[in-house]
Amino acid sequence: MAKKSKKAERGAPMLNKKRIQKALPARRKKKPAPKPARAPVAPSSLLEGNGWELYVKRLGLQHRPGQRVRTYGTYQVLINGKEDTTLSGHICECTGPGDNTAHGKRERVRIREGRYALSTQFGPLYCSSGFTDDATNPMPGFLLLGTEVRAAVLVHPGHPPDLYLSSIGCFNPTKPLKADQKMSFEESRARVIAMIDSLRQHDPAAFANDKIGHNTAIVDAFFVIDGEPMTQVSDEAIV
Repeated sequence: MAKKSKKAERGAPMLNKKRIQKALPARRKKKPAPKPARAPVAPSSLLEGNGWELYVKRLGLQHRPGQRVRTYGTYQVLINGKEDTTLSGHICECTGPGDNTAHGKRERVRIREGRYALSTQFGPLYCSSGFTDDATNPMPGFLLLGTEVRAAVLVHPGHPPDLYLSSIGCFNPTKPLKADQKMSFEESRARVIAMIDSLRQHDPAAFANDKIGHNTAIVDAFFVIDGEPMTQVSDEAIV
C-alpha cells in the first residue's frame, strides 16, 4: 500500500489569517452622527427683523408640589433679524393667561403676548448699571415699557429665596429646567448681564453717564412674547 505523503498526513495547509485580513478591503470606521443643530427661531408676525429683539416663545406650564405654577419658555436675541447664538436660553415667568389689566396685577399672572419697547431700569431692587455682584439689591435688570397697569415688569435674575420663580410678572432667564428643578442665581444673573451688555453696545447713549439713575428708553430695542399656553410642558420636551 502506497505511503501517504507528509502533507497528506498533515491535512490541508493552515490559512494565514494576517494575509487574509490584508487582502480584504479595509472596513470604514463609522463616523459619529452629527449633533442636531439648534432649531432656528420660527417665523413670527411679532418679529420685525430690525433693531434689537428679545424673542420669547412660551412653551407651557411647569409645577412642583409646594411651589407656584410657572410659565416656561425659550428666549433668543436677534439683532437686525440675525440670531445672536450667545444670547439664547430658557425663561421663567408667572402662570397665565396673560393679562395687563388690574385683574392681572391682582392675580399676579403673566403679561399678555405682544411686542414691548425696552428701557434701562434704575430702582432700589434692580438696575441696569452699578448693580451688586451677589444676591443683594440692586441686582441687574432692564425694563419693559407699554405694559399698561402692570408697572415694573422686568427681566432680572432668578434669586433667593424663591429660585423656583422670582416673579410676580417679571422674566427670569435660565438654563434648561425640568418641572422639579430650581434656577441657579449665578447662572441666571450671568444671562441678564450678557443681555444688558448687548443692549449697551446697541444703544450706548441710553447708558451714558448722564443717564445713570434715570430710566431711559433704549432705541429700537424690543421684547417680543409669543404664545398664551395653559397646558403643562412635559419634561421630555425640555432641551
